[in-house]
Order: sequence, then C-alpha cells, then structure tokens
Amino acid sequence: MARGGPLEKQSTGLAKADIDAIMGSRHADPFSVLGVHQAGDGFVARCFIPGADTVTAETLAGKPIGELALIHPAGIFEGAVAIRMRQPIRYRASNADGAWIVVDPYSFGPVLGPMDDYYIREGSHLRLFDRMGAHPLTLEGVDGFHFAVWAPNARRVSVVGDFNEWDGRRHLMRLRRDTGIWEIFLPGVEAGQAYKYEIVGKNGELLPLKADPFARRSELRPRTASMTTGEIEQAWEDDAHRAFWSDADPRRQPISIYEVHAGSWQRRDNGEMLSWDELADRLIPYCVDMGFTHIEFLPISEYPYDPSWGYQTTGLYAPTARFGEPEGFSRFVNGAHKVGLGVILDWVPAHFPTDEHGLRWFDGTALYEHADPRKGFHPDWNTAIYNFGRQEVLAYLINNALYWAEKFHIDGLRVDAVASMLYLDYSRKHGEWLPNEYGGNENLEAVRFLQAMNASVYGAHRGVLTIAEESTSWPKVSHPVHEGGLGFGFKWNMGFMHDTLAYLKREAVHRKFHHNDITFGLLYAFTENFVLPLSHDEVVHGKGSLIAKMAGDDWQKFATLRAYYGFMWGYPGKKLLFMGQEFAQWREWDENRALDWNLLEYPLHEGMRRLVRDLNGTYRSKPALHGRDCEPEGFEWLIADDRDNSVFAWLRKAPGEKLIAVVTSFTPVYRENYRVKLPVEGRWREILNTDAEIYGGSGKGNGGAVEAVRDDKGNVSAAITLPPLATLMLEQDA
Repeated sequence: MARGGPLEKQSTGLAKADIDAIMGSRHADPFSVLGVHQAGDGFVARCFIPGADTVTAETLAGKPIGELALIHPAGIFEGAVAIRMRQPIRYRASNADGAWIVVDPYSFGPVLGPMDDYYIREGSHLRLFDRMGAHPLTLEGVDGFHFAVWAPNARRVSVVGDFNEWDGRRHLMRLRRDTGIWEIFLPGVEAGQAYKYEIVGKNGELLPLKADPFARRSELRPRTASMTTGEIEQAWEDDAHRAFWSDADPRRQPISIYEVHAGSWQRRDNGEMLSWDELADRLIPYCVDMGFTHIEFLPISEYPYDPSWGYQTTGLYAPTARFGEPEGFSRFVNGAHKVGLGVILDWVPAHFPTDEHGLRWFDGTALYEHADPRKGFHPDWNTAIYNFGRQEVLAYLINNALYWAEKFHIDGLRVDAVASMLYLDYSRKHGEWLPNEYGGNENLEAVRFLQAMNASVYGAHRGVLTIAEESTSWPKVSHPVHEGGLGFGFKWNMGFMHDTLAYLKREAVHRKFHHNDITFGLLYAFTENFVLPLSHDEVVHGKGSLIAKMAGDDWQKFATLRAYYGFMWGYPGKKLLFMGQEFAQWREWDENRALDWNLLEYPLHEGMRRLVRDLNGTYRSKPALHGRDCEPEGFEWLIADDRDNSVFAWLRKAPGEKLIAVVTSFTPVYRENYRVKLPVEGRWREILNTDAEIYGGSGKGNGGAVEAVRDDKGNVSAAITLPPLATLMLEQDA
C-alpha cells in the first residue's frame, strides 16, 4: 500500500483526449501519461497492452505492486502502484491463452543528455553513431535497445517492428524539443529484429514507414527494414598495418588500387553472391599475389537496387546485407590488414535515392534535402541532393565518414561525384539552378562540408586517405584546408584517363597527329596528388572493356594494352585498375555475373595478368617509381617530341635511389638502335619489357641491358631495341 491511502483510490483517471490520442497514435507526449506518475502522495501506472485481459504491476524483481484496471477495451490499463519513488516497473499481463511479462518503456528516463543536445545543436557532435539509431543498452539492470531518430517537424514518431507487431500505438517516442530528436528505450528487444519508424508529419499525415538513417544493419533486399544489431566485436589484429600508415606520407608510398564490385568479382557455382568470408578467402590472397596495395570497393552501404552498384544508397551506416552481417565485413578488413592490404570504400555523400523508405521527405518536410528542386534534385540520377547548409545534415555525413574509419578500420574513402557537389549548375540549364550569395555557380555550402569532413577524418584518423572523384579544374582539391584547399589526400586524374584512352583508340598511323594527348597531362601532373584511374566507369554502358577499346587487330590490341599498362605504371601518380582489366576481359562488365575467369586458360590473357602482377612488384620495389609520384622533381622528360614515331621517354627518380628510364612506343614498328638520351653513362638494366614472351609478346628486347655512352659532343645516350607497341623500364645499374 502506498502512502496516499488505499490502492484503488490512487488513480487520477486519464482524460478521454489522451486515450483517443494514444489509440489514434497521435499523442505528442506519451511519456506524460504512460508509465509511472505521481498522484497525490503516491504513484499511478498506466500502460497500453493490446490483447491483455488483466494486468498486474510488478517491480523489476517481480514483486507485485498493484492491480491495474482496464480503462479502454483496446488495452489501456491504469492503477495505483505501491512504490516509494518513481522507478522502472514491469507488468504481468494475461488473457485466455496465457500470461506474459512486459517491461514498461515509459517508466524509464531519457538516455540522451544535455551535452548531447548541446553538441548536436552546435553541429559538432562527433559520436552521433554511438547515440543515434538503435543500440543495445542495459538500463537500470534491464537489457534492451535504445532508439533515437532526428525528425524535428514530426507530430509523432513510433518505433515499429517484429517486437511490437508493427503497431505504431505501442511505442511512441519521447521528443527532445531542443534538437528535434525522438528517443525511447525498449526493454526486451534483441539483436536481429527488423524495425522502422512510423512518422506522422507536421500536417497530421501518416508517412510511409522509414528505415533508420543511422541503422547499422539492414534487411536483405527487396525488404527494406532496418535491423537491430550489437556493437561490432572484432578482435583486431592490425596494429602494425595501421601504425605504418599513420606514420607514412602516402604521397611517397606505392599505392596500387584494385577496384572491385563485391557482387560480381566472383560468384558461387549457383550464381549467388559470395559472403564477406568467402570473399576474404579468395580476394585477399589474389590481391596479395597480384601485388596490389589496396582494394577499393564500389559502395557497400545498403542500397535497394542492384544496377545502381551501390551509388544510390539508403543506409549509409549499414554494410549491405548482400554479403552477410556487418561483422563479416570487419573480419574481411582485419584479414586484409593482417597481410598488409588496405581497404578503401567508395562513399556517396552527394545525393541519395528517392525511395519512400529512405531519407527523402523524412519527417514530412525536406529534412535531409533542399525543398527547392533547383538545389535539392539531381537531374542526372533522379536523386535528392543533401542540404549541405544544414548543420544536422553535415553532422550526419561527417559522422558517417568517421564511423567507417573507427568501427571498421577502413583505410580510405573515395568520395563519389565531387564535381556535382561543387557546382550549383552541374548538369543544369539556365534557369534550373540558383546562384550562391555572391552570384556564382560554386556551391559554397558543399565546399565547407568537404573541408570539414576532410579536417575531421584526418584529425581523428591519421592513416586514413580521402580521395576525390573530381573531373573539373577546381583548384587545390588535394591541398590542405588551412591553405584554402578542399583537404583531400588525393584526386582522381580524370584527364589522364580521358586523354590516353582517346589516343589509344586511334589507329597507330594517326597517333602522331594527336601526340599532345599524351604529353599534355604532364603540364598539370603535379598540381594535385593524383591517382591514375582506369575505373569501372570506362567499361560499362556500351563503352566496352579496355582491351576492346584498343585500336588494331587482336595482336595489336593486346600489345597496345600491355604497353599502356607499362606506360601508366611508369607515369607519375598512384594507380587504380578495375577488376577484370588485369587479364584483359573482352566482355563489358556486367554486375549480374562473375568475371570471365576462364580466359586465364589462354596465354594472352594469362600474360596480361602476369604483366600487371610484375608491374605492381616493380612499382612497389623501386622507390624511383613511387617516391616522388606527386612532386615534379620525381619526373624528367627524355623524349617528348618524337611524334612521328609515337615514342615517349622519361626519367623517374627519388633522392638517393637509382634512376629509372621509361620508354614507350605506341606504334607497331620494330626499331633497332633507337637513341635515348640518358643522364648517366654505363649499364642500364632492362627491368621490365611489356613485349616479353611471358606476357604474350614477341620477345624483342635488349638482352637484359643497354649501355649508355658519351659521344664526342659530351651527350650521353644509349642505342636501344624498341619492340613494337611496348614499354621498357631501364634502371641505372650502378
């Protein structure tokens, strides 16, 4: 018995308006009426338990503290409880089919605190991924999950899921008015249960069920719910790997990236996608054998539509369920790091799809996107554009970058579609875009976002790289923020890819008229820290594979591609090659099927694979080829003007290291006694020849070395044998 008198007289009654609001899932503040509340000198408990005939209130230890009366036939109960202070309680409910226990979520206090509110309002909260979304929690000795979601313009938000029969009346959330965040702790919820948010918009409209923006796990498509999941429990064994990259200057390290679409690199015999563990067993050893330093995955955040390849993501925080649970990805990264292989993720903070369960019109308003389609809708991809001028949106995206680095130990983020973010008129006609405050076409809000993201990532994770896919001449993309740059570590050199492929598509006899397609890139090669990409974008949508792009008959195609790879690996800049191109797959890439691995049974394809492996090995083992990839002192032209023969030659160098001369001939002409100027007399070893028979070439070469001699005018040069359509690398022997 409570201090206020007999139990049956402690109830104050619940207003009809409150009952109607609960039953209609419209109550704006359910914590004010449900749960435990003071009533005079005692306490009263109220609950909504559909299907119950009787309800007894108990302490969490199971001690009965009061019988509750049914005050609405749908299952609203109320009654006095014999407790001395407000505390969490539970209910023993029963009907003709039996009894069950319900721990009252409305008897618990809030989980988020005033410091969360302060940093969230300020936009500086860098641990949102630990506070937002669904997290396992033991509160007042009770196990469950805490849910938190940002929906400031909603009238009501409920968690619905497997644990409450998807009934939006049962678990209406508490609104934190200062931040617009709704939260609730749900006792008894376990990992592995599907859930979404049921939201009533500001005008009283019931919105389509929404997936959790901060969900760390999702259902397998075509289902779209979020899933409760525990914290990642990975026994990390990558201290040495992370310590190396934390202390290294990546501009002066060899970086050779294998770009992979995880769903189609290889598949099971029945055509199904591999799991992360199966990928680890196959892909990691393959990349180590091939000499790549990093794997770059096309986006692996949850996405609904396979043909989008992950670039239209609906779950930035959830590794896609296509390859298993999130822990599988952490095991993959750990396994890669144990053998010194880095993992880079394609990351898409520019835009998001308009699927109704996603971010679009999240709380009945343009919350994550701009309301005006001239700023908030992308015509190229029919996607919504993030509102980079909103602090909460910036925090959502920046926290996501930090999340992948911290929780999954990823080594880098390749940021997709940066150009579309930087320009307000990107792919828009006159009248379809709004200028910035100064009348220009620069998206100043996106610039500030990219700078803040890069500063946050590099500030918190020294060893992580950020790489921009940026196709314009925007200045200082890979320069520090404090110098006025965007702050990226590297930038994709789209000009290199475009110009060189345009050159090699031409018949060899016409290349002399387009000599500048090759030489022009060196005019800007050191203005940024460049990655040279031969990416997935070049082998889809009717563009054909790299081998198919090369001019000439089959012999010339293979020889040209081998020469091109040698040229690229000798050219200043980090390297990126999309899967399948390392063995010259003929077929254009198709995300629905595995690569054509059977081609390795044929000598020309196996030869191409061996060449790429040896190029990686040479590039990594010779500091002259990588130590000054991003600095002009690492490069010197030897031959830049022999357009008639389509021959190019240059030196690669690094302080204290042996010089390496790279010589490429892009015509199918065999040349003997071709003179190449060299800086040092003596023997130069032929350390790589793309025309070697082991690679499928004709076997022409220099017998392992050439001799550089000084003539009577004091000029040093070597007479070399230049194979047709080939690249040679010659290393100073002493």
